[in-house]
Amino acid sequence: MDAEKVKELKQFIDQCKSNPSILADPSLSFFRDYLESLHAKVPTDAYKEGKSEPRASVVEESEEEEQRVEVEEKEEEEDEIVESDIELEGDIVEADNDPPQKMGDSSTEVTDEKREAAAEAKAKAMEAISEGKLDEAIELSTEAIMLNPSAIMYATRASVYIKMKKPNAAIRDATAALEINPDSAKGYKTRGMAHAMLGHWEEAVHDLHVASKIDFDEEIAAVLKKVEPNALRIEEHRRKYDRLRREREERKVERERLRRRAEAQDPELMAAFSDPEVMAALQDVMKNPANLAQHQANPKVAPIIAKMMAKFGGPK
Repeated sequence: MDAEKVKELKQFIDQCKSNPSILADPSLSFFRDYLESLHAKVPTDAYKEGKSEPRASVVEESEEEEQRVEVEEKEEEEDEIVESDIELEGDIVEADNDPPQKMGDSSTEVTDEKREAAAEAKAKAMEAISEGKLDEAIELSTEAIMLNPSAIMYATRASVYIKMKKPNAAIRDATAALEINPDSAKGYKTRGMAHAMLGHWEEAVHDLHVASKIDFDEEIAAVLKKVEPNALRIEEHRRKYDRLRREREERKVERERLRRRAEAQDPELMAAFSDPEVMAALQDVMKNPANLAQHQANPKVAPIIAKMMAKFGGPK
């Protein structure tokens, strides 16, 4: 037997002994199955994906491997998903980036005097709102909030910010109102309207639906009529591309499964592994590489081990 072949065979067996995970390659599953049918003790690492030892020398890719890579790249290009734009309707406003407005301290004690002063400021704020004096309404609402932070005053100030087309400020106030009173219909309503102004269609629909359940009014219904179609288009768009991405991943997994199955169906290896004499010799050598010399005269064994080593790692 060729001395170089024997050397390669011994190197492969040494690899299997030091790194049983080599046998975890899916294309060797039939080899493991056969070993198990002989009641051989197969190391647990043979069922875990691992990395084989690096080759001692760099081996150029075969023409077959290059073709496989080209096919994979072509498949990936064909599977590439380019999301289309969504046609949405409705006007949006430019986001306001003013410094955050003053917020009250809910931990401070509210005395009767503060409560009365807050009520007076609130009344003046409502009057300013009715007269269209929005800046004044903000100042008076802020005064009331600093004296007595309440959900209704935060929601009221949020409604003024809506009129001033300052949706981010409105969202901050509406959220503060909901933290104090999670059932504040006005808090959900103003926050939903603010989201709609920013083009946050799904968030707007959510908040407006909650507001409608708590305390329905015609204004909520009118805004919902405008924003729901956009939210529906976004949801349909998301479902469509989630499905396409899922199908792409399923195709990728199926291609890999078929590829590995094809690799496993190496006619020469399959024929050798179906030979009890070859399998018995391989099993013996794997258990004890020192027994390699006993089988080196067998022309069926050495070429198979050499091919396995070339296919799954090891120096040539």
